Amino acid sequence: MARWWSRVIHAVTPHSHDSTEIVDATLQTSRAGMRALWISFAGLVVTALAQAVLVSFTGSVALLGDTLHNVADALTAVPLAIAFVLGRRAATRRFTYGLGRSEDLAGLVILLVMSASAVLAAWTAIDRLLHPQQMSNIGWVAAAGLVGFAGNELVARYRIIVGRKIGSAALVADGLHARTDGFTSLGVLLAAGGAWLGWRWADPIVGLLITAAIISVLCGAAKEIFARMLDAVDPTLVTRAETALQATSGVLTVDTLRMRWVGHQLHAETDLVVDPNLSVVDAHAIAVDAEHRLLHAMPRLSRAIVHTDPAPTTEHDPHAEIAHHH
Repeated sequence: MARWWSRVIHAVTPHSHDSTEIVDATLQTSRAGMRALWISFAGLVVTALAQAVLVSFTGSVALLGDTLHNVADALTAVPLAIAFVLGRRAATRRFTYGLGRSEDLAGLVILLVMSASAVLAAWTAIDRLLHPQQMSNIGWVAAAGLVGFAGNELVARYRIIVGRKIGSAALVADGLHARTDGFTSLGVLLAAGGAWLGWRWADPIVGLLITAAIISVLCGAAKEIFARMLDAVDPTLVTRAETALQATSGVLTVDTLRMRWVGHQLHAETDLVVDPNLSVVDAHAIAVDAEHRLLHAMPRLSRAIVHTDPAPTTEHDPHAEIAHHH
């Protein structure tokens, strides 16, 4: 019943695919990304401030380092915010696709920050292993570790959910980064437990394990960012687009289909094979229908270029090829 009613609403609601609607969709996704950035930024700042208060009670150098780490990680919102602002700019004669791919550059900055975090964690752990230190006020240190883990995990989940919803690989990578920071804070808790048992080596060993966790998440984030930069898309999106095109009346086969991400918007190009005896007007109508179906089947698709080719005949007519661009 709900599905039938949604179709009725869709049928009676005016809609179009002009450039104004496309710009509005881009602004909406950018605003959602900016909102996610600033809310999560505020969450990380509150987490760092809470840890800073506990540092004043414990005097823990490890906890101070984790607090500063959270402050630095909150600042990764800056390159993403710049990328979202640039992505709102309209296309120009120089940047004909706009500046949506500045998010990929922001993703590289985040990868660099994650790499620096891994190096810093490893360096600190090795230094502690070579020069063991006694931990004081263990209870407060453990509490700070819990605060850091909870704050970072909430921020991570929020950024990942919003990033996947709007199609921003950079925001997802930043969420994964926040998750690694949560593991770092949880490591402080484990180290506090080891210190309570009198195991001086627990703190540096846990630090090395945290480094391994950061590297693991870093590899996953790098895979996603570099795949996006190389125009990779989820194969299920390609299958969904092919299904929509094949369902278009008058389309004999889908010859080629290419898709790519520009920021958090999809772009598509396709060649469709149609009856060679069709008129220019009929072939144009098929292309328009195919584009309409494609835009409705792909929520994040902002532009589609549909090209129609005549099916092969015994006598090739070079004037039979019709192209439709939108």
